[in-house]
Amino acid sequence: MGFTPKEFGKDAEPLIFEVPSASSRRWSPVYWHPCAFGPGVFADVMSNLVKNPNINTTWLFRADIVREEDGGSCTKTRSAEPDEPAIPRFDGFTLKRSLVRRLIPRNTTRDKPLDQTCLTYETDSGDGQEQRSLVVYLPHASSVDDMPFYHPDVQGIAFLHAWNAATSEGTVSLSYLFFPGTAMSAKLMRTALNLLSVIQKHGNGRLTGYVKRVHHDLVVPQAPFQNRYTALKEKYAKQLVKNWAESTDPKKHVFEDLGIAAFLIELWQEMYADRPFPGFVDIGCGNGLLVYILNREGYWGWGFDARSRKSWQLFNNRVDIGGCEQDALKQLVLVPSVVKADEEASTTDGSSGSSADGIHDGTFAPGTFIISNHADELTPWTPVLAALSHCPFLMIPCCSHNLTGAKFRPPPPRDKTKSSSTYSSLLAWVEDLGRDCGWALETEMLRIPSTRNAALVGRKASREVSREEVEGIIERYGGTEGFYANAIKLANTVPRGH
Repeated sequence: MGFTPKEFGKDAEPLIFEVPSASSRRWSPVYWHPCAFGPGVFADVMSNLVKNPNINTTWLFRADIVREEDGGSCTKTRSAEPDEPAIPRFDGFTLKRSLVRRLIPRNTTRDKPLDQTCLTYETDSGDGQEQRSLVVYLPHASSVDDMPFYHPDVQGIAFLHAWNAATSEGTVSLSYLFFPGTAMSAKLMRTALNLLSVIQKHGNGRLTGYVKRVHHDLVVPQAPFQNRYTALKEKYAKQLVKNWAESTDPKKHVFEDLGIAAFLIELWQEMYADRPFPGFVDIGCGNGLLVYILNREGYWGWGFDARSRKSWQLFNNRVDIGGCEQDALKQLVLVPSVVKADEEASTTDGSSGSSADGIHDGTFAPGTFIISNHADELTPWTPVLAALSHCPFLMIPCCSHNLTGAKFRPPPPRDKTKSSSTYSSLLAWVEDLGRDCGWALETEMLRIPSTRNAALVGRKASREVSREEVEGIIERYGGTEGFYANAIKLANTVPRGH
């Protein structure tokens, strides 16, 4: 069923009435739309939208639930907090649930959070009669001047679902309760259309068996991540964007790395709540911004890349690592210790070299947290190096490379329910490699401005693996022949955006 809403006239009779009848408040109907989903689906959709207002608008991060009561427990008829509205009674409806949510905006420097009471009502009907469900939003605001930008300038919003069980046909409608002295506007009409279209989309999705495939906040909860991200953004974003030294888009890279930093800080607060932070190393650190932010936030560590960046002049502070003060960003080529010596004997142009100058062998102090953020050639090496050095890690894959450092197309996932795209195949391949290396991997879809936002976290080992076993795993995944030559090439190429 397509979305074909019908507009009510400005003088249309209200669909819902507050009692007692002496109440002068008028709920003005705006639009209605036929629907093919019943009360159960409507209740499920509205419950999800109440808990996730960011589905309706990108201006919001989330909703924090302040309190929740069932209808029988909710006896409040007068305001308990400043600007909190009294709970209305509606003719023919019984209150089933009362919930107060706090709407959290993305930009807290412009808009403040807003509390909103969300009420669920139902009617009791006999066989063959129309069953009606009502969901009402009441912002805690006494006038239109108190309304933040992200909320419609109304005193209330009501969603009415009417269902005829005999014909399996229904409608969903939206009504507004206006503040005194205000009226309908073009913006309010557009908002009503959007709100109804989202209900229609999600309702039809449940009818057709839609199952959500992307799940966020499995490793780090949503609220602490977003709170941390907001704090970092307010602290660093403006100056970082203003002083960006690279030719790449500053907003993308700044906000992406602020998001990754927020995730890591919250992850580390849990991991190291009862012990000292062991330090981190960012392999393939690119512009060095992530290292800079983490060091500024008190999490010491360092990073290296095959090529230095212009940004390093701004981000390369001094850090104390193992009792020795050194640069936080270094130009090094990583050649893992398990790459066979005879493979290091020559490069593609025939020149030879065995000097260790400018080369890191991928061995780190046990416990050091390894960061691999869009590290390309080093992505598949991340769980291998972590297993050899007994280090936890965060890996955010991007482009597909095998253990030789060459580009390749990974085989499709063995799980046929997953996409066979290049990116999905890469994720499945490195997940298999990580598990074979003894890691109990956790997957998080990061809330960052990137389509390459899948993060694999290895903070727990499922089993111990020996160096000999790791070497066998490397051979099963294609070996390392040519890696040294490919690694040396990186130091002689123009650096990429990251």
